[in-house]
Amino acid sequence: MSTSRSGKSPNPTGRRPEVLLFTDGACSGNPGPGGWAFILRHPASGKELINSGAESSTTNNRMELMAVIKGLEALRKPSRVRLISDSVYVGKGLTEWLPRWKAKGWKRSGNEAVKNEDLWRRLDELLSIHEVEFQHIPGHTGHKENELCDRLAVQAYQELIQSQKGAAEASKPA
Repeated sequence: MSTSRSGKSPNPTGRRPEVLLFTDGACSGNPGPGGWAFILRHPASGKELINSGAESSTTNNRMELMAVIKGLEALRKPSRVRLISDSVYVGKGLTEWLPRWKAKGWKRSGNEAVKNEDLWRRLDELLSIHEVEFQHIPGHTGHKENELCDRLAVQAYQELIQSQKGAAEASKPA
């Protein structure tokens, strides 16, 4: 699945930088502690930025969205982005659901509220800045960058769990 969403901000030089954004989210329980990770690569320069983070109570879908949002937020200027992810949720959201939700006042069919609306709205803001093309890849099939993002997302929430356990132990009376 591949589609483009065009940003509205013009680039005075006429050509936006082209970058690759690999993302993944992970969750232990759903909801439960979760992590996100991204690799942002600028092929022309070879520069790469890798980042990850975690939340104590979240869902896998929220972490998938956070990975994309954090990756796009890391860009310093409007860019052409090829988003490479194993998330069908993110892909369908970008290509099918988002335009319909906006047209219906951020409602799903049956007048239901959009789940994770706060993150979808933030992603929509970022899509007005960057030209994003989504490329779906199957998860856990040996794709180097996807596997690294998965490991980093899991590591991020595991470190959060450990730090919370340590804080709980430290607060117990001696």
